[in-house]
Amino acid sequence: MSHATTSQGLPMQAASRQTMKYTPIDLGRYLLWGVTALIMLVLPLIFKSSFALTLMSQMGTMIIFALAYNMLLGQSGMLSFGHAIYSGMGAIFTVHLLNMIGKGQVFVPLPLMPLVGGIAGAGFGLIFGYVTTKKAGTPFAMITLGLGEMVYAASLMFPDFFGGEGGVTTDRSAHQNFLGLTFGPQSQVYYLIAVWCFISMIAMYALTQTPLGRIANAVRDNPERAEFVGYNTQRVRWFTLILSAFFAGVGGALNGINFEIVSAENVSAVRSGGMLLATVIGGAGFFFGPILGACLFMFFVVALSDYSKAWLLYLGLFFTLMILFAPGGLASLILMQLPAIAKRQFRRLVKPYLKTGGAALILMAALILTVEMTYKLVGDSADGAAMTLLGIPLDVANVTPWVVAGVLWIVGGVLFQITRMELLKVWNAVQQDIHTEGGA
Repeated sequence: MSHATTSQGLPMQAASRQTMKYTPIDLGRYLLWGVTALIMLVLPLIFKSSFALTLMSQMGTMIIFALAYNMLLGQSGMLSFGHAIYSGMGAIFTVHLLNMIGKGQVFVPLPLMPLVGGIAGAGFGLIFGYVTTKKAGTPFAMITLGLGEMVYAASLMFPDFFGGEGGVTTDRSAHQNFLGLTFGPQSQVYYLIAVWCFISMIAMYALTQTPLGRIANAVRDNPERAEFVGYNTQRVRWFTLILSAFFAGVGGALNGINFEIVSAENVSAVRSGGMLLATVIGGAGFFFGPILGACLFMFFVVALSDYSKAWLLYLGLFFTLMILFAPGGLASLILMQLPAIAKRQFRRLVKPYLKTGGAALILMAALILTVEMTYKLVGDSADGAAMTLLGIPLDVANVTPWVVAGVLWIVGGVLFQITRMELLKVWNAVQQDIHTEGGA
């Protein structure tokens, strides 16, 4: 039996299967990454103070921590209370190596030191992850909590390696210069952190597009079905944890280089809790959510802590409000606006947003006034009852500021309730119009 062929001598059926595929370039994605790199580049040229450089440096390391943590929580559904183990161990190994470099025993260029921290973090992820990932859900969270406390206790039991309560100090500029850079000035350290932060962001985003990243999502959503189709869910969780521990180690190394000290606090539950808060505040369900959360979290830790002793209270209240009213995090609030923007309906929401925001600011003023006066009255009354809040002198022993706070609570509460209902009404109307336009 003869078969029809093409002019190239190929069977017609084979030729019909040889189709050309064209994948368009996602210009928006490249533009977003380009803008991100540009912002990182120009920020220290705009904000030149040492405080701003310190804040931005810590934001960079926290972004790596939060994104690494989100590889577990957001992408794989693993809630960990001990992820600081991997960042802390990456930091301690980096600091010890820096001290060896300072003594002339070895030489590793400082810009490559984060790789040392990453390898150390991945190594401990390989060991501890094999144990912890045998369970999922709540058992996994409890195992990581116990493991974290065990490592924290060990950090105090072995002072020769961990430095005890005082930690291990180093001098990042005591090594040979790299291309004329000593990394003594904070600006040079910032750019080192920014480069590694940008590389880590791209790498972690790329991992979400790999088969491992996709199957990690499947294990998160339906582990039984993933097992049914032939995937070993424990192995998927283990591999994901190792990769997450690597990037946590990178962040830990950069943190050690930045502060030039690593202590038991670096492996504590407090550090793990910070990663969790930053990730959830930003939005664990979105890749860029932890980036937003990390920046806001470091604002509370670095900036707000310099102005108020009650910064932890504000952070806790903000976290609680996010969980209650925006469990998807800041990222979800931003993405909720995209349909209205795309359909040119967002302008209808601007005025209600401004009104509600103004009422919220009044409530915020009432909260800040009440909290700061209470802290002064209860915890700092030994220095007298006089205080200054935002440049305004106050006497907490006088009834006037308390009356003002009460009035702000009442006015702000009433206005917020009125404007919130107006915003909700306009929001529902906008969503209805979008739905009707989409259906048409």
